[in-house]
Amino acid sequence: MNRALSQLRLVSWLVAIIAASMPAFAQQALPKLVDITESTGIHFEHLSSPEQRYIVESMGGGVALIDYDRDGWPDIYFTNSQSVEMALANKKARSALFHNNHDGTFTDVTEKAGVAFPCWGQGVAVGDYNNDGWPDMLVTCFGGVVLYRNNHDGTFSDVTKAAGLSGDSLWATGAAFGDYDGDGWSDLFVSHYVDLHLDSLPVFGSVKTCKYHGIDVQCGPRGLKGSPDNLYRNNGNGTFTDVSKQAGVDDPQHFFGLTALWSDFNDDGRIDLFVANDGQPNFLYRNDGNGKFTNIAYDSGIAVSQDGEEQANMGVAIGDYMHTGRMSVLISHFDNEYAALYRNDGKLTFSDTSDESGVAKATHPYVGWGDCFFDFDNDGWLDYFLVNGHVYPQIDNAHIDVKYREPKVLLLNQRNGSFKDISHDVGPAIEEPQVSRGVAMGDLFNEGKVDLVIENLTGQPMILRPDGGVPNHWVSFQLEGEKNKLALNARVKVVAGDLVQLEEVNSGGSYLSQNDLRLHFGLGAHERIDSATVLWSDGKTESFSNLAADRFYSIREGAGVVDAKTAQHLTK
Repeated sequence: MNRALSQLRLVSWLVAIIAASMPAFAQQALPKLVDITESTGIHFEHLSSPEQRYIVESMGGGVALIDYDRDGWPDIYFTNSQSVEMALANKKARSALFHNNHDGTFTDVTEKAGVAFPCWGQGVAVGDYNNDGWPDMLVTCFGGVVLYRNNHDGTFSDVTKAAGLSGDSLWATGAAFGDYDGDGWSDLFVSHYVDLHLDSLPVFGSVKTCKYHGIDVQCGPRGLKGSPDNLYRNNGNGTFTDVSKQAGVDDPQHFFGLTALWSDFNDDGRIDLFVANDGQPNFLYRNDGNGKFTNIAYDSGIAVSQDGEEQANMGVAIGDYMHTGRMSVLISHFDNEYAALYRNDGKLTFSDTSDESGVAKATHPYVGWGDCFFDFDNDGWLDYFLVNGHVYPQIDNAHIDVKYREPKVLLLNQRNGSFKDISHDVGPAIEEPQVSRGVAMGDLFNEGKVDLVIENLTGQPMILRPDGGVPNHWVSFQLEGEKNKLALNARVKVVAGDLVQLEEVNSGGSYLSQNDLRLHFGLGAHERIDSATVLWSDGKTESFSNLAADRFYSIREGAGVVDAKTAQHLTK
């Protein structure tokens, strides 16, 4: 009898554990991610050396969603990269800007816009450096940066020299605009990677750090020298001043910087700075409010993995995936590591929950790059998308399990702090092996769904559109600040019944890429929003109540909702 009772208690205990671990919702029919690249009319090829004998040939490929003509439809800009052979022969690689035609197609307007040949392109970030309300572009390069000013007429002007940025001659990678000193003008941070020069390139396969599983490959980044980072303060007159050293973010150790992102991680009203460093500890710079920063990455638990390992930190996604009102951080890494999920526990403390969340297992085999939190099925919970691709073409002839081309990964939020790998359940498109780098998200067709634009290192890009599934509700916000016109780092809190969500307007992020600046919220079955609260970057707050779902709202600071459109109206 006692034995039977003990067994009954054991069974009850196991049932309770299983029940507690199950998501508190019934699985809904999922959309499929459909490859619509061909129907968009976009034809672009990112150039790359077939052998990629040098590290600089394997790192480029950023993409930006930018509504450059302010017509309410996201346009697309792809950066392009030379090979060493091309560069030595003074041949350039053509980047490309595609205008959204409002009918599911795009038109190449690169030459008209004047943005075809900025440099040996790496990444791209969007900001409004002169606060005229028109989005400008900052292209990072192997050899510095190029700042394109939006001329309001479909064209851009290279103002790099006039803005005081032409002195940057390093290998620039990630960049992000943000008003760190609260004066209303967006400042600029640029991270830098390897200290590499075409007249003294490392020899392919020459030393231990130029081998992978015993085969000869490109050298780096380990074994090579790194470069410092730069913070440029906006002077409010169209120019910038380098304040890196006095601000404490100059990276005197010369780590291999890749992705940078501004966000107020501790909700004190001042944006902090996160920098992902490849193969080295990350930086989390706390904004001390006096023009200076303190690197607290180790104390915060986000410098290295939970095992104390320095990882190949590359792409960065931030989001409130648990509805706590705090921005957590997810970082992509090299193969045999994993994408690392750092849960924001408040007060600038983070916990590495990669294993318990299921993220580590799903991402362990791949070399991850661009990534994003996005609501794949509009259920009101942020999911996670990651693009992958190796750096060594030689591995395909090495008879090992690792391949050069790799599939993508989609993780569904289980609403309990964990994610489910649904990469095999959403159609064949994301399982197509590619050598991907950047990814940007946004509602390309103004229909209430978040699309994904992927730039591949080799060949054509891929554009993915969610199709089918449960027709959940949604809402989208475009913000215009009083002085910070693009409203960078402003946040919106949306309450719809039991759903409480938070989103932030960010410059940069992913990997060398830029998401649409509009904020998209899935609402599940909720047909109205109880309240939407905007926390502007200058600290002011505005609230709106009883808003209908399935609409795009434009909100101007101090003026309230200035425009509201339904998807049906926009797509006619």
